[in-house]
Amino acid sequence: MAHGSTRPTSRDVAQAAGVSQAAVSLVLGDKWRGRVSAATAERVREAARELGYRPNLAARNLRLGHTRTVLLVVPALTTEFFAGVYTGAARVAARHGFGVVLYPSPEGIGPARDPFASAQAALDGVIASSMAADALTAIRGDQLPLVMLDSDPAGSLGGATVNLDIADGVRQVTEHLLGLGHRRFLHLAADIASWTFEVRAHELATRLAGTPGTSLRTVRAPISIEAARTAAEAALATPGPRPTAIICDDDKLAAGAYKAVRRLGLRIPDDISVTGLDDLALATAIDPELTTVRLDAELFGERGMQALLAVLEGREPGEGDIPVQLVVRGSTAPPSTP
Repeated sequence: MAHGSTRPTSRDVAQAAGVSQAAVSLVLGDKWRGRVSAATAERVREAARELGYRPNLAARNLRLGHTRTVLLVVPALTTEFFAGVYTGAARVAARHGFGVVLYPSPEGIGPARDPFASAQAALDGVIASSMAADALTAIRGDQLPLVMLDSDPAGSLGGATVNLDIADGVRQVTEHLLGLGHRRFLHLAADIASWTFEVRAHELATRLAGTPGTSLRTVRAPISIEAARTAAEAALATPGPRPTAIICDDDKLAAGAYKAVRRLGLRIPDDISVTGLDDLALATAIDPELTTVRLDAELFGERGMQALLAVLEGREPGEGDIPVQLVVRGSTAPPSTP
């Protein structure tokens, strides 16, 4: 590794790899084929990786006319939510002459090999969802200018964080259900160690603790319809007073809860109310349509890219979480039994 705070230079890479600085430029500019051997090119890339070397991007872009590029790291693309985040980020990036490369982290964790070894030098910065944070170390994205999405501002790896106001979304759901008269709640929580899901659990528990006569039970499930069905069915089949409302961390979990409720011969919302969070296309595809919290994925992506531009330019990013909105549909009603 480089000593102290001195930024490694192409000369350091050349010395470590035992080649000329010209060879380093060829390899990292991806112009080495036919000029140096593949083995030498790999040795240069390895040396650059080990030293944490990045060329002076501003100078190189002026010299070579390269497009400025940002990496967007998200969990595996299993919902359209992160497609919206990409759309918003790419829209803002295009206005500022940047391209956005999408990197869906497999299963939300880091890949076995580094797909960006040769492209590392061509990246200006990274926008990453906290749900895919483990991938950052694998691709060395944490060594680039970084903006974290849905991440704890107090403990963020990045130069800035951009968040949706998830806590307010949970408050809106809880107040809606309490207002309908619900007091016995089941929280179908996402079984993912991520700050955004901790916020949901904490906010729900805090809200209900302030209301006398409420009870809250939590079960966890991976974000899949089948896993959610299994967890919700087991929870609803246990002895004792049945919850009158199921609060789900995500619309996919809510769809699983629908299946569990129906398997037990119960009806939504007559016997039990169900809420989600996201407002995916799924929310209006199921019957009855789902009461959920609408998250503006495209605005989330736009704000993420704007924050990264601020970090790159040494400005303070805009403050404030992105507002979210409860959308009341047919899956919630007053409880049939108090």
